[in-house]
Amino acid sequence: MKLSKDNTMQSKLAYVVGALLLTTNVHNIYAKDITRHKEDGKIAANWESMAENYKVPEWFVDGKIGIWTHWGVPSSIDENRPHDGSHYGRRMYGTEGFLTPSKTPERDMQTTATLTAWHTKRYGHPSVFGYEKFIPDFKAEKWDPDGLVKFFKDNGARFVMPVATHHDNFDMYDSSHPWNSVDMGPKRDTIQEWKNATQKYGLKFGVSTHLYWSPRFFNAARQYQKPNTLEWQLFNMDYHPTEFASQESWNRHWYQRSWELIEKYDPDMFNNDSPYPADSFGEVSGVGLFSDFINKDLSEHQGKQTKVLSFKDSKMNKAAFTYNLERGMFGEIQTHPWMWATDISGNWFYRKNKMTRMSVPVLIGNAVDAISKNGIVMMNVALRGDGTLPEKQAAYLTAFGDWMKINGAGIYGTRPWKTFGEGPLEIVSRRTGENLLEFSAQDVRFTQKEGHLYAFVLAAPSQDIQIKTLKTDGLLTKDITAISMLGSSEKLTWQRDKNGLTIVLPKNIPEQPVIGFDLSVN
Repeated sequence: MKLSKDNTMQSKLAYVVGALLLTTNVHNIYAKDITRHKEDGKIAANWESMAENYKVPEWFVDGKIGIWTHWGVPSSIDENRPHDGSHYGRRMYGTEGFLTPSKTPERDMQTTATLTAWHTKRYGHPSVFGYEKFIPDFKAEKWDPDGLVKFFKDNGARFVMPVATHHDNFDMYDSSHPWNSVDMGPKRDTIQEWKNATQKYGLKFGVSTHLYWSPRFFNAARQYQKPNTLEWQLFNMDYHPTEFASQESWNRHWYQRSWELIEKYDPDMFNNDSPYPADSFGEVSGVGLFSDFINKDLSEHQGKQTKVLSFKDSKMNKAAFTYNLERGMFGEIQTHPWMWATDISGNWFYRKNKMTRMSVPVLIGNAVDAISKNGIVMMNVALRGDGTLPEKQAAYLTAFGDWMKINGAGIYGTRPWKTFGEGPLEIVSRRTGENLLEFSAQDVRFTQKEGHLYAFVLAAPSQDIQIKTLKTDGLLTKDITAISMLGSSEKLTWQRDKNGLTIVLPKNIPEQPVIGFDLSVN
């Protein structure tokens, strides 16, 4: 169902009423499906059942490398804008009503004040030029999802996950919510087009929703909104900006929007990048949605789980879902597969002069470190408003892809070994604290599969390589029958004794930041 729009107040009011009726009808349809999944499903809507029954599919653990894309209305805002922390819409309205969860509130307020002043000078006062005025500038006129997905695959990716809805409440798909990319902006169903491209190239497809705390996101914008306007819905004026989590109406709205996304696009992976409703909200709780998602999958695949569910709740039992450790790392091997979500763009959404602070060698080293600890690598790229991939981000992916072409045998389809590795650079378990330091040739990480132990030296060596962990009376109880260097046919000289494994420095070290060795074990 499509609703026409024009600029008159009467038609806007009619459109709002129509959209509300459509949303109600859509919810009623989905409510029937909710009941069916709850009645027929293997998993009950509680965390104990989720932890007992959730099984990460092999394609995810085998594929190892994914691309996350942040792209939307913020991508079209002046690329030379000051720091916005990827939250332009939250900060542009000033410090009055601005809600900050930051541990450094004074700095956060100053950042907001600076951005508001810049916005006012560049575009006009936010009461006149609000966030919604940016939408017509978001045109995606050069966006080529087919070419981008092929590029991602050529450089190592096995799954792609675009953001479907960010905190700004704008849907990047054909949604029952009136603020969407089909009716506005690009006038394209970007999620469907991403999915078509991933299927064409044999990749898995995910979606990421960041909707839940949207009422809080736009608190400072509320002072400028008027009833009976379409903007009333964009800025979530029907929901409380700080107490929305306790509102049945908001939690039901969140469920309906999320379930519509699942039903319509059938993603292989669903990432909830925000909080979610408490268990007390029953069928529209977070665990209600998540169990429905997995039950739907089980009912459609003869009881076998084929989908991945991920989110960022560090306090929840990680057997119940796939943990998204955003810009953070683990110091040890994790029992359950997890996702290292990092951002190559440096801002999540595109800004011209921002890039990750990791060098390419550190990015690759961190990726190997995560994989050695049962992690999956998800690298975010931020497209421009026209849909093109910035050159610096493309260069990073190309360098990563060049490395994967040589070393993929030690990455795809592997599992953690008995220990992740050894070396002087200590990785600390924490969120938003990914390593930025250069690795050394003494830093080694392990992976394994089918009679092979892979040892990755995390910097190019300049002398013989000694791996103490692989001493004869150590963790490796099998014999090493052969050693080769990935990407090379050079015959290597090596010796294993009570002090470790020593590999004589190869004559021709590949021009790569991380060097992989394939150890045949028997």
